[in-house]
Amino acid sequence: METIAPPATSVRVFVDPTCPFAWITYRWLLEASSLRPVEVGVELMSLSVVNDGRELDPWYRDYNDRAWRPARVAAAILESYGGATWLRFYDTFGRRRHVEGLRNDDANLVRTLDEIGLPGTIAAAADDPSWDGDLRTRTAAALEPLATDGGTPVLHVAGTAFFGPVLTAVPRGEEAGRLWDALATLAGSDAFAEVKRGRDEELRTA
Repeated sequence: METIAPPATSVRVFVDPTCPFAWITYRWLLEASSLRPVEVGVELMSLSVVNDGRELDPWYRDYNDRAWRPARVAAAILESYGGATWLRFYDTFGRRRHVEGLRNDDANLVRTLDEIGLPGTIAAAADDPSWDGDLRTRTAAALEPLATDGGTPVLHVAGTAFFGPVLTAVPRGEEAGRLWDALATLAGSDAFAEVKRGRDEELRTA
């Protein structure tokens, strides 16, 4: 008898290009999708929009102010070149920033655009606040189903939206699959609202 594979579950992960937690969750979902019937879509949101107007520690305010730049470039890429090119941008920019440790975002933008074959002129979007309205719209779409404050990453799965999961390392192999199973179980429970625990501050992004 032929075995019929179960239908894939669609999950959308909303990321800010500079957020290491979003990167780790994205890489986990890719790992999980190789083991479970999961289709991963990657959407842009902005951590700068999330934290706009909030009282932040000086170092985090500086981080958020600088995060506008890559997000604006990402918005320009989505507008002109579409989702497949945005994903190539995110993969390439994210690998350099989060895995290889290139924290100079302007240098990373130049190298990334060159590597994925886009004109360097797109980097000018980093200084163009006219993209901020687009980022606010995308971020509102990510956060609206939460009905509460959130950050990055945000997941939309099975009609449920989550802030997180916030991970400090990328689960591999069956560990990634089991974590997906647990999340899918929580997503299917109308009674589930929130779970949180302390975390290791040392991130492993590779």
